[in-house]
Amino acid sequence: MKTPNESPKTPKRNPKNKVTANIKLPPVKQGLQQHLIFSTFKTSDAATPRDWYEAASYTVRDHVVERWVKTAESYYKDDPKRVYYLSLEFLIGRMLSNTALNLGLNDELKEGLAALGRDLEATVEIENDAALGNGGLGRLAACFLDSMATMDIPAAGYGIRYEYGMFRQSIENGQQVENPDNWLRYGNIWEFQRPEAHYNIRFYGHVVTYPEDGCQAQRWVDAEHVVAMAYDVPVPGYGTETVNNLRLWAAKAAREFDLRHFNDGNYERAVQERNATESISKILYPNDVCELGKELRLKQQYFFVSASIQDILRRFLTSREIKCQEDWKILPEKIAIQLNDTHPSIGVAEMMYQLVDEHHLPWDFAWGLVGKIFAYTNHTLMPEALETWSVDLFGRLLPRHLEIIYKINHEFLHMVNHHFPGDVELLKRVSIIDETHGRRVRMAHLAVVGSHTVNGVAALHSELLKSTLFADFDRIYPGKMTNVTNGITPRRWLNQANPGLTGLIEKAIGPDFKKDLSHIKKITPLADDADFRKAFAQVKQANKMRLAEKIQKVTGVVLNPDSLFDVQIKRIHEYKRQLLNVLHVVTLYNRIRSGEQGMTPRTVIFGGKAAPGYAMAKQIIRLINDVAAIVNEDVVVGDRLKVVFYPNYEVSAAEILFPGSDLSEQISTAGTEASGTGNMKMALNGALTIGTLDGANVEIKEEVGDENIFIFGLTTPQVAELKANGYNPRDYYNGNAELKQVLDMIASGYFSVEEPGRYQNIVDNLLNNDQYLLLADYASYIKTQDEVGKLYRDRDAWIRMAVLNVANMSKFSSDRAIGDYAKNIWHVSPGNS
Repeated sequence: MKTPNESPKTPKRNPKNKVTANIKLPPVKQGLQQHLIFSTFKTSDAATPRDWYEAASYTVRDHVVERWVKTAESYYKDDPKRVYYLSLEFLIGRMLSNTALNLGLNDELKEGLAALGRDLEATVEIENDAALGNGGLGRLAACFLDSMATMDIPAAGYGIRYEYGMFRQSIENGQQVENPDNWLRYGNIWEFQRPEAHYNIRFYGHVVTYPEDGCQAQRWVDAEHVVAMAYDVPVPGYGTETVNNLRLWAAKAAREFDLRHFNDGNYERAVQERNATESISKILYPNDVCELGKELRLKQQYFFVSASIQDILRRFLTSREIKCQEDWKILPEKIAIQLNDTHPSIGVAEMMYQLVDEHHLPWDFAWGLVGKIFAYTNHTLMPEALETWSVDLFGRLLPRHLEIIYKINHEFLHMVNHHFPGDVELLKRVSIIDETHGRRVRMAHLAVVGSHTVNGVAALHSELLKSTLFADFDRIYPGKMTNVTNGITPRRWLNQANPGLTGLIEKAIGPDFKKDLSHIKKITPLADDADFRKAFAQVKQANKMRLAEKIQKVTGVVLNPDSLFDVQIKRIHEYKRQLLNVLHVVTLYNRIRSGEQGMTPRTVIFGGKAAPGYAMAKQIIRLINDVAAIVNEDVVVGDRLKVVFYPNYEVSAAEILFPGSDLSEQISTAGTEASGTGNMKMALNGALTIGTLDGANVEIKEEVGDENIFIFGLTTPQVAELKANGYNPRDYYNGNAELKQVLDMIASGYFSVEEPGRYQNIVDNLLNNDQYLLLADYASYIKTQDEVGKLYRDRDAWIRMAVLNVANMSKFSSDRAIGDYAKNIWHVSPGNS
């Protein structure tokens, strides 16, 4: 059976002319010299730092490509079940250092560059971070790809090749300024364009119904066409020959320009279609405040999902001959598709469109396949964060898919009514089409209905999904909801980010923990070894000095490396409560100004981006910087308290920030953070956690022990109870003198003398609404921070706790998480390639 858009047709392999990757590569030093000449066309005397980066990247790339080809050949030959990970974000960071590490070439590359008079660290710094994500969602996807390759799981990632990232953040006059993140300015050595892998993606048009074989069939006609072009990025595993693939789609116009308009001199109109088309893959998360922004975001999601599913089906059909309907039954045995959050949930409808309209399978048969193929990961408990689209927009952009969703919904509601007859309110709550709020398509509901498994990303989060957000679905589909606690790759977040600590651990227990983090538990007894604690403290101090140097270079602020480095780096959002951290900073400032003695010197470091349309988050950034300006210049305060906002937080920055942190701020309102992964990265790098019992903090506490973490604040049930009984934030304001003083200072313009009312809205919001209960948790937070400061003065005790945190992080390896997915959701065996 011919597949659509299979041009040029995938050729059958000819064993007699088979090309394999049995290539003998030269030593790294020789490769560097050759690529400097033949790839950058420079001699060593004329080469710039960027030329050396390119020569190093091409040299390492040769080694990864060799394994990549072998992996692809083995998948073609063995035809295993493959996992396809669909995500709108992949925050992969810099490729050179991570690829060299995973391939075991790091030392050889360092020595080769040194022999040629170059420094590896300076060379790595030339590379731009790939701007393919914004936060934890995208970084999790990158960690998962690393683990799937490391565990030899046949897998591929699918996403969008954004020409620009969300934005490059700078701070001007204390405010976030959004600049284009043109990460592809100098090209991308690590990608391979695949012009043969392109697919037509449709938008707009209308649906016609016609008779076919005695039934009514539908056809989507008069649609506009966009071409999705594939770019492949290798994903090497650690300590294995496996190199999996990340395929990213770029939008291309069906034609370059209208020659008639060009010849008439109307150049703008001549390229109008091309520009409009290519805007689909232009930028990560366009501002969706306006209607055009909403339409573009929906276009992005359908664009990459449709291209990916067409590609998945093409690969399936290329390796076997499909003669009849029965031959399709093997499809769920060969592919597993994981939806990373709601963004790719349109995939459920797209798979039905491909199977029913393009491959002419009966509806019921196709739906039976779909329900065995998809699984859905939910990343949020907040209903407002679950994407919905107006029926009008959806129907205009994707008319056939709206019909498909209505039919899915009709059959789903019929089933629900059969099992829960007469429960009209239940039907309204679970319907994929929300008729009560302006007729909207609920994408999370589509994902739940179309998937065989739905998972949360921390134990608490998954339980809350079943008891709150998806409680009705848990009744309808008992057993469908499960948990897979998130994880992080130790290769990136320990081996690469913290070579000092990695070397210390390896010297103590051997190298096995690099491949299998469970071995790190062996350092537990060393928490009581004075020599090990001393060496651990020296590593931490070196990392703090490196961070302090970086911060001085980036911001101009000079830090005291002996102070407690108190770090909160994550997306700026009210529920993550950076504002609560600011209240603590002002409290400390007031205590110092009042003459209080014996306080622990502290450096408070913030970092993160606010969405362009999120006014309150941007105000919080400005407040942080205004407070920093006053605190850092106050001669009374001196080195006892410093405040820094690290601009343009990204993966390469995180690799310096995490190892240099003493205290990890994970202070979201209980019941709002799905998991968090920054908490895991910091703990793995020897930072102690201060946090609420929210997300993965609950499980971190279980692993490290109550005595090795700082927990404060209301629990999730207490939050619900307080809100149910009528929360009045002014009671806390009037009942706590320090809190009142802090809020009055902010409201009066103490930190914004030139504009006294600048932060009145922040204070008014806290006093009259305080949705995230900052004032309710303030006293507990301050008390716990006082305990933190006191303990830090006992450096030996602090280091002992830090060692125990590192020793007990193995649960939070992405390898463990992927093992859970493989066994319980995808039903694939690691190492079956």
